[in-house]
Amino acid sequence: MVLLLFASAFLGLGIALVYYLKVSSIPLTQGIENTEEAEKLIKIHGAIARGAMAFLKAEYKYMVYFMAGFAILIALLIDDPHTPDVNEGIYTAISFLLGCVISILSGFIGMRIATIGNARTTTAAKNSIADAFYVALNSGAVMGFGLVGLAVLGLVGIYLLLEALLPGIEKHILMEVMAGFGLGGSSIALFARVSGGIFTKAADVGADLVGKVEQGIPEDDPRNPAVIADNVGDNVGDVAGMGADLFGSCAESTCAALVIGAVAFATNLEALLFPILISAVGIPISLVTMFTARVKEEKDVAPALKRLLVIATGLSAVVMYFVSMWALPESFTINGEDYTNMDVFLSYLTGAVAGLLVGLLTEYYTSHDFKPVREVAKASETGAATNIIFGLALGYQSAAGSILLLAASIFIPFTLAGMYGVAVAAIGMLSTLVVGLTIDAYGPVADNAGGIAEMTGMGESIRDRTDVLDSAGNTTAAIGKGFAIGSAILTSLALFSAFLTRADLLDPEAKIMDSINLLDPLVLTGLFVGAMLPFLFSAMTMKSVGKAAFDMIEEVRRQFRTIPGIMEGTAEPDYEKCVAISTEAALREMIPPAILIMGTPLLVGFLFGVPAVAGILAGSLVSGGVLAIASANSGGAWDNAKKYIEKGNLGGKGTETHKAAVVGDTVGDPFKDTSGPALNILVKLSAILSLVFVPFFIQYGGLLTG
Repeated sequence: MVLLLFASAFLGLGIALVYYLKVSSIPLTQGIENTEEAEKLIKIHGAIARGAMAFLKAEYKYMVYFMAGFAILIALLIDDPHTPDVNEGIYTAISFLLGCVISILSGFIGMRIATIGNARTTTAAKNSIADAFYVALNSGAVMGFGLVGLAVLGLVGIYLLLEALLPGIEKHILMEVMAGFGLGGSSIALFARVSGGIFTKAADVGADLVGKVEQGIPEDDPRNPAVIADNVGDNVGDVAGMGADLFGSCAESTCAALVIGAVAFATNLEALLFPILISAVGIPISLVTMFTARVKEEKDVAPALKRLLVIATGLSAVVMYFVSMWALPESFTINGEDYTNMDVFLSYLTGAVAGLLVGLLTEYYTSHDFKPVREVAKASETGAATNIIFGLALGYQSAAGSILLLAASIFIPFTLAGMYGVAVAAIGMLSTLVVGLTIDAYGPVADNAGGIAEMTGMGESIRDRTDVLDSAGNTTAAIGKGFAIGSAILTSLALFSAFLTRADLLDPEAKIMDSINLLDPLVLTGLFVGAMLPFLFSAMTMKSVGKAAFDMIEEVRRQFRTIPGIMEGTAEPDYEKCVAISTEAALREMIPPAILIMGTPLLVGFLFGVPAVAGILAGSLVSGGVLAIASANSGGAWDNAKKYIEKGNLGGKGTETHKAAVVGDTVGDPFKDTSGPALNILVKLSAILSLVFVPFFIQYGGLLTG
């Protein structure tokens, strides 16, 4: 079993390396050598790459301090009283640090390939839409295969390391220590998502409001001082941040299933490590799926991307049936209930299908091919106010269908296999993670390619091709956000169950799982506080974007006002200053939301004990899940309503209708790219943090309640 998992992990990393070499070996200026366009492309590509790496370097300095400090806190506060000879805190801290390192490495790999593939996609578009598509897709594949390969390698590696360091320790304690790996991944994801979201939206809002609305120049126009920062932000937020987020989901859902199933499968290695196997199996399946991508002309692009997800889901379902029958015993018992391997497979299948359906429903509400977005665009005819009203209404409405699908994906697996089934369903939703990440990372590469085409003046035909790629990427990005939110909700619920399971094992006399009662004032109070947290968190991140955008707007206006020749194209804007403003704002503003999310469960658990923490987790899960879906879909709808008008509908560019849609899109930017995605991490991080710190809550918690 272990050899199989290692083989799959190294297969993923090997495939990622092949795709990396394939993309990076393409000459940067292929097809435009020794031209003025080539000079501009080299300069712009270099500026984007330097800006992206400079931000990561600055961000990672902050993260190193956090990792060291929080690892010490874990080592000091966590200790299982059942094992007096072993300090679990030290080993949990090791797991935590490994999770942090792999999450950071995943983000770096994604950022690196995105900044390599963007310009090469632009030059490939000069040849054909198909060539450009494959360069962008292959760039995304580096992220997809590399991240999942690292996740599987990390999970197997930390398991074997802990087995060696803690010989003879009970499996459920080992898995609880291993949960630190998921905490590390999710902690880094919080910083990456929040800081990345603030960076990209500060630049985007500043560029749009001053450039497009006030100056009337096109998007990605090289005369706009914020345009390089905007392109850097696409990579920072949508590649590094997104990669860390989904790595965290994979690690956390796996750790939750491992904790819940540890007692039942203590003597059966294949069954014990089955949750890791689900992700591992996805790697060869995704490789086969990638060969099915076929594009010849523009109309093939969007269907090709969507087809990859559908094929990957179908193949995974078939293969996982046989894997489930092999790895799991025909029948087993968890928490006194009897289940079968078929029950677990059906739980997995429910999660996989629900994830795909949530993604497709998200597409319906965020693509301008369908009625809801066109209604938002139509509302722009009467001004920005009605555009915003319709966009908000769309987000609220869209949450209903997705939540009902997720409710079904909770009820069915729970009925089949209890909370273990729910945890497996969460992993099932992520079973096509390689393909999902590939498509997600493809989007920013294609978006950057369009910006580079505009800034280098490569002509309308090239920009039209990159716009087709970008439009398809926006659609699949919306689907990806649906996956991310859905998996976050299921993962959080599984972690919640693992939290209560661990609390019961640590304090059997309290019967905590049976005693959680909505009428308990501690639980009820925690419920309300938890329900409030996503709203306070969203307010903080949105204000952060607003503050950063204000600084960016002032700087862009200053440059237009004080640098002669910008509008005439005879003088070059100070791009680096705008990148520095976004970087400084992102790093400054990411701290308070992080303290709120990580500090609240710890403080509540210390002062009021486990029941209050349970209320916090339940409240933040429910309200955070709904708010995340509504925010992401409203933002996506505003964005694509603007793009629908820019295609020549309802009067096209430059009209009052278009200006109203740009305002709506600007309002939607922090909804879909900052607050919305970060809420995924909020619900997961609160739960995994509480799971890891259960021993602390049991031993020292409830200070004010006796």
